[in-house]
Amino acid sequence: MTGFALVGCGRISKRHAELLGHGAITGAHLAAVCDVMEERARDLGEQYNVPWYTDMHGMMREQADAVQAVSILTESGRHARHTLALAPYRKHIIVEKPMALSLDDADAMIKACDANGIHLFVVQQNRFNVPVIKLREALEANRFGRLVLGTVRVRWCRTQDYYDQDSWRGTWAFDGGVLANQASHHVDLLEWMMGDVESVFAKSITALVDIEAEDTAVVVLKFKNGALGIIEATTATRPKDLEGSISILGELGSVEIGGFAVNSLKTWSFSDVAEEDLNIFEKYSVNPPNVYGFGHQAYYENVVQTIETGKHQLVDGLEGRKSLELIMAIYESIETGREVFLRFVPQQCRLGCL
Repeated sequence: MTGFALVGCGRISKRHAELLGHGAITGAHLAAVCDVMEERARDLGEQYNVPWYTDMHGMMREQADAVQAVSILTESGRHARHTLALAPYRKHIIVEKPMALSLDDADAMIKACDANGIHLFVVQQNRFNVPVIKLREALEANRFGRLVLGTVRVRWCRTQDYYDQDSWRGTWAFDGGVLANQASHHVDLLEWMMGDVESVFAKSITALVDIEAEDTAVVVLKFKNGALGIIEATTATRPKDLEGSISILGELGSVEIGGFAVNSLKTWSFSDVAEEDLNIFEKYSVNPPNVYGFGHQAYYENVVQTIETGKHQLVDGLEGRKSLELIMAIYESIETGREVFLRFVPQQCRLGCL
């Protein structure tokens, strides 16, 4: 049985605690929680009847036998610091997206986990949504033929009240804007489906809220396979959330997955119809139970299987770094007003800067 500790008891921790604390993950349980804010740690710990702490080092020392893995759910700008501090305890580390806010930090995290012989997992749970899995299978079977265009849209609502909940939200040092936070899952999906990116060109604005970073952005991508891509991301949708979607178009077929969290199959059309296509909507269009998508449970199941059996992990540190590099290239384009080619060395990207 793998015992998980949570570091950070904010908004996203509720989903992690719900799954681990209610026995939804076979072979896993919630062992302890920690937050520097005592009220948050105490409330979550008492809710699930597990030890709670305000010092993560104290938690790791006292719960050394009970904890085999740690989920880092703190602000994005502190992910690297917490990973580097916890890696010497030699407990596997799960870190929320994005894994860090600089490539140097991401590299240091990967190196530290490798040096201590532990796995580094990056949370990209939408890869485990059932329609997304079917899309990936179709790509791997070459059902699309030559890829032409990939598009993701994040049209969500985050008002000033959301950003005012914590002082770090929307800051360059600890969060970034819609691209680094809300749309990072979708950026990951687009690159996972379409392949390596050759270049990006982007524009952004801060339209409806008072934050340092952007709440609205558009990006044009060129992939190394010759296809094009579009990212449309905003938290300025009003009065409520509209969609989180991905569409892939190729010479032999088109697929669109929509819904709020890339969770509802909208279009599944191929020139050569397979038997599976006839009931694809009945079997594989699945609505997730909450705003974070369907995949957290499947994600944690993959984590446990990797720890216990050595099964291949779907999103490790290197995969997490790929989407981070793409996001940073997008920010570099926004700041310079130029097309940015991957691989690149950030010069004016403000993400992760104090």
